[in-house]
Amino acid sequence: MLIQLQYLRAIAALLVVYFHTILQLPKLYSSPALEMPVVGETGVDLFFVTSGFVMWFTTAGKQTSLREFYKRRIERIVPLYWLFTLLAAAIAFLLPSYLKSTTFDLPHLLASLFFVPWMNPADLTGAMIAPVVIPGWTLNYEMYFYIIFGGLLFAPKSLRPALLTIVLFAMFVAANAFVPESVLGRFYGNSIVFEFLAGVLIAKLYLAKRLAPQGIAITLAVLSFCLLLVGEELKWEGSRFLVAGLPAAIVIYCLVSIDFTRLREWRFLHYLGDASYSLYITHVFVLTGTRILFSKVTIEWAGNEFLFIVACLVNSIVFAILIYQFFELPIARRFKERRQSRVLISEKRPIPAGTKGDSA
Repeated sequence: MLIQLQYLRAIAALLVVYFHTILQLPKLYSSPALEMPVVGETGVDLFFVTSGFVMWFTTAGKQTSLREFYKRRIERIVPLYWLFTLLAAAIAFLLPSYLKSTTFDLPHLLASLFFVPWMNPADLTGAMIAPVVIPGWTLNYEMYFYIIFGGLLFAPKSLRPALLTIVLFAMFVAANAFVPESVLGRFYGNSIVFEFLAGVLIAKLYLAKRLAPQGIAITLAVLSFCLLLVGEELKWEGSRFLVAGLPAAIVIYCLVSIDFTRLREWRFLHYLGDASYSLYITHVFVLTGTRILFSKVTIEWAGNEFLFIVACLVNSIVFAILIYQFFELPIARRFKERRQSRVLISEKRPIPAGTKGDSA
């Protein structure tokens, strides 16, 4: 993985944490005095483009079986997500007053566990298509992309981008043409799906060494990142891909064009990039806990809105690091050890009769 994309993963996750933190303010303070920009949701768009890049980058030069590809994706995503989905469902069932964005509903829980888009029963307006763990809606898109991308691994590498484009576009058109008002139509008919394709095309350019000059790349990366946040603050309307996906794609293309090997490594940001999945999945629990803590404390500092924001960010980072270190990493190591043991077993050969060590 390119180190700049690890940095970007950390920044994208922090943007999402900040966005949800600002949304917590009116839940804690009836009339927040602190006017903070409500931005950060587009961290998701950076994740999607990065995901497309990584999938092409890690499979382009390898022979990967369909089974192995899906198995590794499941191992990467499912354990942590299922853990916190079941935790959220348990809290919603036993302590419903603590989770205002989730109510216990068995069909919704099952759909969440198996990455099926489903209307969130807590939203009485019927507008929110989201799983039990609200940020998990992005994982439904990730799994959708993985299913399509993995299914195309049988095709020659030169044809995969074209086939991926055709399948994504066909599904997008079908969703909007035949079932536009249904949950599946609204979900898969969102242009956000093309952000994965943008990441794939950027990876192809990177591997072909068709990159932007360093000076232009740095300038465009900064301008596009600012445009991403400005568009979010001004609530620009239009296709999600054009409004957020395209600036995110430019940011990532420019970043991979920059030679980061000459720069000093930002170790903490690199580490946080490794832990970004834990940060993304767990932060909503930490924000809720921090809000409850601040609401229970009666001393003066609990009324400081800026301190609340800082506490949310710091607590989210610390908790994510703990989950990454003591759950996500051990699980990943366990899966790796099992793969290696299977390889060793498959490589063993029976010793021919009569060789040294045989008993007569």
